[in-house]
Amino acid sequence: MRIEALNGIAGRFLIALMALMAVGIGLAKADPVRGGTLNSTLWPEPPGLIIGINLNAPTLLPATKIFEGLLTYDFNLNPEPMLAKSWEVSKDGLIYTFHLRHNVKWHDGAPFTSKDVVFSLTKFIPEVHSRSRATFKRVQVTAPDDYTVVVTLKEPYGPLLRSFDAISAPIVPAHIYEGTNYRDNPANRHPIGTGPFKFDEWKPGQYIHLVRNDDYYIKGEPYLDDIYYRFIPDSASRALALESGQVQLATQNDLELVDVKRLNSNPSLKVTTKGWEWGSPISWLEMNIRRKPFDDVRFRKAVMYALDRNFIRDTIFFGFAKVATGPIHSSSPFYTDDVTKYAYDPAKAKALLDEMGLKPDADGVRVKIGLLGLPYGEMWDRLSQYIKQALGAVGVEVTLQPSDVAGWGNRIANWDVDMSTTYLTTLSDPALGVARTYLTDNQKKGVLFTNTSGYSNPEVDKLFAEAASLPDQDKRKALYDKAQKILTDQVALAWLVELQWPTVYSAKLKNVVINGLGPNGNFASAYFEK
Repeated sequence: MRIEALNGIAGRFLIALMALMAVGIGLAKADPVRGGTLNSTLWPEPPGLIIGINLNAPTLLPATKIFEGLLTYDFNLNPEPMLAKSWEVSKDGLIYTFHLRHNVKWHDGAPFTSKDVVFSLTKFIPEVHSRSRATFKRVQVTAPDDYTVVVTLKEPYGPLLRSFDAISAPIVPAHIYEGTNYRDNPANRHPIGTGPFKFDEWKPGQYIHLVRNDDYYIKGEPYLDDIYYRFIPDSASRALALESGQVQLATQNDLELVDVKRLNSNPSLKVTTKGWEWGSPISWLEMNIRRKPFDDVRFRKAVMYALDRNFIRDTIFFGFAKVATGPIHSSSPFYTDDVTKYAYDPAKAKALLDEMGLKPDADGVRVKIGLLGLPYGEMWDRLSQYIKQALGAVGVEVTLQPSDVAGWGNRIANWDVDMSTTYLTTLSDPALGVARTYLTDNQKKGVLFTNTSGYSNPEVDKLFAEAASLPDQDKRKALYDKAQKILTDQVALAWLVELQWPTVYSAKLKNVVINGLGPNGNFASAYFEK
């Protein structure tokens, strides 16, 4: 009996000890390790590193380690502190008060203060940031002291608190940019931020090198010594670099999705699709409505019917996507699927083209157009090739137009295209990431990621404006539902798929995806396990 009793006590002790270990108490909880170099692939090579001036995906991945916003956001898109340590919102939703951290320095050693925030939100962002200018033109920003910022609205704007991340509202140094040409400032070639990593070197065609900011305001962070973003043009070489351990991180356009299943079976690697909750990206085929035949809605509908988007999802994106039904991501509370649908139907496409009078010639060609493909790698090249083939099957002859990243962006921004492929983050609220693409007054020639297609509808403009200003979520959704129906019926764009980007990383790399910004987080807490 005594032995049995002792065994029972010992068993209960072991169970208790295992429970403590399971929740991370005692020896089971490993402390982050300081040191080590993170090598990440980055493709294609970005056009620049200043967020706002550049919003291309390859810009954001390294630049979010250099620049920060007032806030960041968890997986549920709830706000968390960054440069602001706390904040309050008035009961009427018109006044947002941010309390800034006191011990922050710019990478050149100058102190960070409220002056930098006021300058960034009222001068820099409205001038250069194609997406956020619509948000911050609504606000008045004041600074009662060096560490307090007050943002005041004339009317409620529900999405505002989700607008202060490093991508939507990067805080830049006023002492560097004030009174200068923001786009030509010499600091653009040597970025100065407040983030956990400082810019060290950009070797064209090879890498971007960031080093630890030893004066970072969170004690002990960052843990990594430095980060290299390495430009490896060939997708097979990027996958091999991951498998061999030469690089420890890849995401977005770094990866050929066909390789992900194989990489996921490698015990030295981890794969996650988390971390894109903030972005909610949608890929589409954009048509320049200012030009014929795109100004005729029948042609735009014919394009939709000619494309097999299930094929695009399964064969080009290898299942890491979902067929898009319209301008708002299906994860959004403002999404509706009660919209005009376009199933794959080449016969309907041909009938619409016939109705337009676009009859096939002796070679079966009805019309000739150009397609500027997104120059982000083989996957996007295959998408362009498929679009060429699918439209060719209904008599629309497509000429593919190659370009580098800078040329692609310049041509689209200046409306110098027939059609183009792209993808865009639609964000946590349609007022932040969706409306910009369709609003008539957001046709800004020379500025990328605005309304570059030329779509214009006063009713849609009114619906987006009213929805942005209402505090009631149900009323907002009703307005967005109407906007989605109009936009899909008029085929403002040819929406293709909602993207589900995988991030592949070394199993020894910890804290790489910790919130809704995923690999666009600042990596202050990332470290290598021993």
